[in-house]
Amino acid sequence: MIAVLSASSPAAAPPADSAHADAAKAKLAALRARIAELTGRMASQLAQRDSLSARVRETELGLAAKRQRVEELHVAVLAAERHRSDLRAEQGRNLSALQAERASLASQARAAYMIGRQEELKLLLNQSNPASLGRTLTYYGYFAEQRSQKIKSIQSNEERLQQLVEQIERQTQELQKLQDDATQEIAGLQHARAERAVAVAALTKQLESGNQELGNLKREEQAVESLVADLARMMQDFPTDPSQSFDRMRGRLPWPVLGRVSARYQAPRENSGGVRWNGVMIETERGAKVRAPFFGRVVYADWLQGLGLLMIVGHSGGYMTLYGHAEVLYKSVGDKVVPGDVIAGLSDTEGAKPQLYFEIREGRKTVDPKLWLKTTP
Repeated sequence: MIAVLSASSPAAAPPADSAHADAAKAKLAALRARIAELTGRMASQLAQRDSLSARVRETELGLAAKRQRVEELHVAVLAAERHRSDLRAEQGRNLSALQAERASLASQARAAYMIGRQEELKLLLNQSNPASLGRTLTYYGYFAEQRSQKIKSIQSNEERLQQLVEQIERQTQELQKLQDDATQEIAGLQHARAERAVAVAALTKQLESGNQELGNLKREEQAVESLVADLARMMQDFPTDPSQSFDRMRGRLPWPVLGRVSARYQAPRENSGGVRWNGVMIETERGAKVRAPFFGRVVYADWLQGLGLLMIVGHSGGYMTLYGHAEVLYKSVGDKVVPGDVIAGLSDTEGAKPQLYFEIREGRKTVDPKLWLKTTP
């Protein structure tokens, strides 16, 4: 899903500012369309060239959609549980207030009974002390008004209690539906993971049986280079904030995930025939969230051969950061990101720890992430 960015201006802003905002939105929409066209063309070419890789792409995109839906449902379930808890707490407070009101009204009723219903009439007939009579009748009026207010308050509390009971019942039904939906989606997620595993196994078997691994690695490298070249050209038109200089972050960038570097920049890839890593692989915990290390804007969020689900963030000065092998992407093309934003999630299944591929580009040129990241993750 592509999140629509809004560019708002104060009500008193001059027409020139509004025109500038409209032009920026139009430019961003055009760039999104160009990137969507590029992504679609790459997917079509992959399907024609390599049906098994295309199948892996399809299963991983389906898995990402299921994973995101499951997470959204979990958030909705927690919110519904909190709402129901708040309603029950309010019900408890209202019930306590109602009991207090009833006790107060009962006390007043007992006092009135002790005085006697004819007491006021007796006072009216007894005119020996008019001043005392006036004060006493005033007190009677106060008591009567207070009893009337108590009765109205009790009625209001009882109505509110009934409303709360109905709301709690509706919230319980909604919560049950959300939990049922989550159960179904989790089953779908497990099925999607099984489909992906089958697709990956078939692709691996093809590469091994046909001794095609080297050629595949070179195609993967070419796919990345071609994508980066296209994006570098498009980024010239992408709106960036020059005050948020990526270049000054050399040696100061936070790590996108915490973990251990399992493959270093320019280290030879296994059975690669000279193909090297253009970034680093970071082994991390299952279910780890990938966070943006700096301000930028998403320029790519899709599947790419060799890197799986991939997000590329464009930064000022023509820099790009790449995040590969995600299981779910939380941002779409055109979305702004700020330091610390969660932009992707890694696999949370049992087994080997997931690994994030992280790369930094200065234009089309790769750079060593070690020179940019803080010393320790």
